[in-house]
Amino acid sequence: MTENLHWLGHASFYAVSKKGTVVYFDPYQVKGGLPKADLILITHDHFDHCSPADIERVSKLGTVLVGPAGIVGKAPGSVRVLAPGGKMTLEDVSVEAVPSYNLDKPFHPKASGNLGYVAVLDGVRVYHAGDTDAIPEMKKLKVDVALLPIGGTYTMTAAQAAEAANAMKPKVVVPMHYGSVVGSMELAREFQKLCKCEVRILKPE
Repeated sequence: MTENLHWLGHASFYAVSKKGTVVYFDPYQVKGGLPKADLILITHDHFDHCSPADIERVSKLGTVLVGPAGIVGKAPGSVRVLAPGGKMTLEDVSVEAVPSYNLDKPFHPKASGNLGYVAVLDGVRVYHAGDTDAIPEMKKLKVDVALLPIGGTYTMTAAQAAEAANAMKPKVVVPMHYGSVVGSMELAREFQKLCKCEVRILKPE
């Protein structure tokens, strides 16, 4: 279920559908030689999620850039703005924007309109949570693969993320937002021990 999902470190991923549609989430510090994006989904305007240089590096003519209103003017080119609850489709990939915010930290207030995404590729519902805490809206999501931040400080801790995963019950959960800007690699093992669902710890590419 994660065969076509690639972790680039931190909160950066790309996925490729069977028809070849390439979707990036929050490209950051990406290397050369990666496939160009048909669709780029940006969760919020912080430098490690909305990186103009990395957006340009994976873009091509016709790439569609999607994000919250807060990235307009910070991201290069035009932005298709979504708010929580907004939906769009590109080729064979459908996307729904969902809330993403902190409950007890000042870094990502709910009023900012930051986003997570549920992207459907080949019938698989992939949830990229963005920089978030374990918010009530998560419990309503029906997803197959959940990409959850575990680094603490700016997002959920490993224990909080495991609690969120156990409530959501995805088929597979992939930890992110650790081992780079914040959080040690050991957090992934701690998270894995606390989760009742399958955890896949990906190696950054």
